[in-house]
Amino acid sequence: MKETFFHYIQELQDRICERLEQVDGKAKFREDPWERPEGGGGRTRVLENGAVLEKAGVNISGVHGPLPASMQAYFGVDDVDFFACGLSLVIHPVNPMAPTVHANWRYFEMYDKEGQIVDQWFGGGQDLTPYYLFDEDARHFHQVCKKACDAHGPDLYEKYKKACDQYFWNSHRDEARGVGGLFFDHLKETAERSMEDWYNFVTQVGDSFLDAYIPILEKRKDLPYSDVNRTWQEIRRGRYVEFNLVHDKGTLFGLKTNGRIESILMSLPPAVQWKYDHHPAPGSEEERLLKILKHPKNWV
Repeated sequence: MKETFFHYIQELQDRICERLEQVDGKAKFREDPWERPEGGGGRTRVLENGAVLEKAGVNISGVHGPLPASMQAYFGVDDVDFFACGLSLVIHPVNPMAPTVHANWRYFEMYDKEGQIVDQWFGGGQDLTPYYLFDEDARHFHQVCKKACDAHGPDLYEKYKKACDQYFWNSHRDEARGVGGLFFDHLKETAERSMEDWYNFVTQVGDSFLDAYIPILEKRKDLPYSDVNRTWQEIRRGRYVEFNLVHDKGTLFGLKTNGRIESILMSLPPAVQWKYDHHPAPGSEEERLLKILKHPKNWV
């Protein structure tokens, strides 16, 4: 399974990067292969200062070795070895009318000292973070997510949409990071579903990403905007940074397993503001966004 899924994310990385370069029309991804001393490595790709994309990172990694003591305590296991691979991406457009998007699809195995698999699971999801809320964009994104889920069970979209709203919650701000999407973790073999079933589900979600995001990006990338709009975008990006550094489990896992810091922090936007006690004008589009983020809604 690990070889099959790692091959899939390599191909998906190529597909996503090629499509993003087409949309941008100016900048190209810089590829940065790296190796982890304890075992494994990855292929980081970053595009910066494009015509459409201010920064985009599409990373894959496959790492292995002894599970660090800090993560043993987190998972509640003894001295085990692990393998983890995944694709993680974050896209920050130039235009404040175009939303940031994040996605991640991953696979994890644990082994005893004889090399036997003692646990394995899939995780991942995709979520949208607008700065100016176009309801039709949120509906489109969620509709694509729902279609991918519905092919594998009628209850999956509702379950993983709710999990996304709960996970991407900036609890110290009492607001959502964005308008959500899907989040799932610890998808393990059961009497009802094999690991192959979960593989088919996760890869269908991964294959749906471009359909979910690119139409939104193409619709918003050339809209007019002002310096006021740009300032708001950078203030909201600050909340994005806060979530990634304070709450995100993937970031924390990377930092605690001696991950490659440049790849882990590639998700951070290049231009950010923190204004003291900032509040948008009453009745403004900025205030409307905040009201939605305080109370996540059903989009489909």
